[in-house]
Amino acid sequence: MDFKRPESVLVVVHDPGGRVLLLRRCRPAGFWQSVTGSLEWGESPGEAARREVREETGLDPAALVDRHRQVRFPIAGPWKARYAPGVCENLEHQFTLETEEAAEVTLSPLEHDACIWLPRGEAAARATSWSDAEAILRFVPEAVVRHA
Repeated sequence: MDFKRPESVLVVVHDPGGRVLLLRRCRPAGFWQSVTGSLEWGESPGEAARREVREETGLDPAALVDRHRQVRFPIAGPWKARYAPGVCENLEHQFTLETEEAAEVTLSPLEHDACIWLPRGEAAARATSWSDAEAILRFVPEAVVRHA
């Protein structure tokens, strides 16, 4: 159990206006993402999602929604050494968390060095991971434009 579990969570954090929170990883540089993290051995996806939201943003995960959607993707080169030999795919469980408008975030400085709230389309375009971009477009409603 010294190797990482090849299973993770993705939590798309958004506000009621359709703005999405993205975090910029310290390593690799320029990697923008939603809240993500690997499941610990013996941990459920829901437990991992709540833990990661607290650790990476300081937000309250009480309104977390399990979207009951999973995707598999190849483990990228920079992370392969963390997994057991022969493990080449990760299973990602997808969640959303709606917060108040542009909620204040407290970053984990060892993991992320910046955050930004963007409209869903811009957030999807900036997200480095295809599964993250897809989840943003799938689960975050488009902003409703109200005319005076």
